[in-house]
Amino acid sequence: MIQTYYGVVHPWLCDNMGHLTTRHYVGMFDDSHAHFFAELGADMGEMLKRDEGFADVKSTLEYMQELRVGDLLIVKGKILSLGRKSFVHKHEMYNRNTGVLAATMENITVAFDLRARKAVPLFDYFRASAERYIEEFACADA
Repeated sequence: MIQTYYGVVHPWLCDNMGHLTTRHYVGMFDDSHAHFFAELGADMGEMLKRDEGFADVKSTLEYMQELRVGDLLIVKGKILSLGRKSFVHKHEMYNRNTGVLAATMENITVAFDLRARKAVPLFDYFRASAERYIEEFACADA
């Protein structure tokens, strides 16, 4: 997995019950996605110049353990599969203080033509990088 985010649970990120709110889980995962895509060769600044982007079409967020004020967070990501126009990636948020898995987010993301506003085949440079990553990940697990 690629480590993509470090964070901390501040009081202003919590609800009236004292734990991290859903909107901030989503924001932290979203920030981690930008770093994850960059690690896989998707430079968003360069992509925007070519009217290329990504769009999430499905997200599944699961909570395993609540996060409270002062908890330090680490998010790691991996690609699960590649399709013609889309890919599935999963991100895991860990409580750095305890090492416990706190939440996961799994997304289906499509390559997106920003001018035409529609899904397109995965960009060649991204597919090549993602395929290499999947191969390396599979070898590391063996």
